[in-house]
Amino acid sequence: MKALSPHAVSDPETAIRLLDTILLIADTMNSNEPQSQTKMDKILSIVLDYLGAEQGSIMVLERCKLVVCAATRAEIIGMKQPLAADMVASWVARQGEPLFIEDISKDKRFPMRGGGTYKKNSLLCVPIFHKNKVAGTINVTDKAGNRHLLKQDVQLLLHFSSIIIWGMVLEDLQNKLTKQRSTLRKRNKELQRQQELRSQLSSMLIHDLKTPLAEVVANLDILSYTITGDNKEFLEGAQIGCDLAVRMVSNLVSIDKISDGKQQLLRENVNPHELLTEALSSIQAIARLKDITIVHNQEAGVDLPELRIDRTLILRVFQNILANAVSYSSADTKITAGIRPGDDHVLFMFIDEGPGIPSTMSEAIFDKYARLSSQHDALVGTGMGLHFCRLAVELHNGRIWVEGSEGQGSCFFVELPL
Repeated sequence: MKALSPHAVSDPETAIRLLDTILLIADTMNSNEPQSQTKMDKILSIVLDYLGAEQGSIMVLERCKLVVCAATRAEIIGMKQPLAADMVASWVARQGEPLFIEDISKDKRFPMRGGGTYKKNSLLCVPIFHKNKVAGTINVTDKAGNRHLLKQDVQLLLHFSSIIIWGMVLEDLQNKLTKQRSTLRKRNKELQRQQELRSQLSSMLIHDLKTPLAEVVANLDILSYTITGDNKEFLEGAQIGCDLAVRMVSNLVSIDKISDGKQQLLRENVNPHELLTEALSSIQAIARLKDITIVHNQEAGVDLPELRIDRTLILRVFQNILANAVSYSSADTKITAGIRPGDDHVLFMFIDEGPGIPSTMSEAIFDKYARLSSQHDALVGTGMGLHFCRLAVELHNGRIWVEGSEGQGSCFFVELPL
């Protein structure tokens, strides 16, 4: 079908009027009208006005039925007409060709056509095509005044139908997008609700764990003064387990606070060597159980400026990195820690001889609930230590990253600004 063009009209006045009509339809299709029903009614009104007709409707084909989506008579909107019915629109949809009838009262093909609401007997119905298939029909009747519908109106209505189909397609896409957005909003709300419930549960569990853990730690400290000999080893193992549990709970508390923007940094002047020494000392016991050697690589004669940091948070960062290294290192290996000064920062390094980390996972290991499994070489479990490390370091405007290759150990770097 040829596109509707003002150039095809010989009369300049008619061409201008036709162009104005096309622009009106385009503006209506592109408007921000919230209801598609209103848009289609306006488009129908524009077409009828151009043709000089008083009554009409637009019908769309849905599951072998024609459904009225726009009409001059509002009461018929939504009505359905079976495709097999002996009615004008159904015939046009089945045949896929336009139909012009000068006097329908004399046409025996359509005995069911009710004449109560029509002023004249001439009518025009054309199919709406989409992708070479009938998608609906446009029906026009009751030419204004003493005029009647003419065969020339068929071609005009066919051209208008090719424009209208794009409006229908756009509306269909818009409706689908609206439904998808609505579905996404509902899912997001549900996810937020579940996240809030998890956070509340996590907070309650953390709060409930603090008191019993504190009691266990205190009682183990008391026992350490009375137990000697071989039993000392069992006590030391219990203390190590409690220390790890306390650190895990502390990590969870800090992660929630940092994520919610409620973590306040208690900054103080800290000597980098002293801080690293304290972290290494706290991990000696668990390293000794696995026959892992801890090495503090201090460069002689190097003076380091003090850092203005939250000592407790950064100490726990180092402890988490070291505990992680011990966890994945084999017996009779070593973990080396050192410090390198920079122009505007201090760089801490932690080197282990473990299985290493694939380059594809060097970022993922800092994600929430992720840890590297030495057994399956995949991210599994519910590790929170390294995620806390990243949050705490970034809260200090620092950086944390890991280098190394699979099978050749790893080196964690923590860079803190001066």
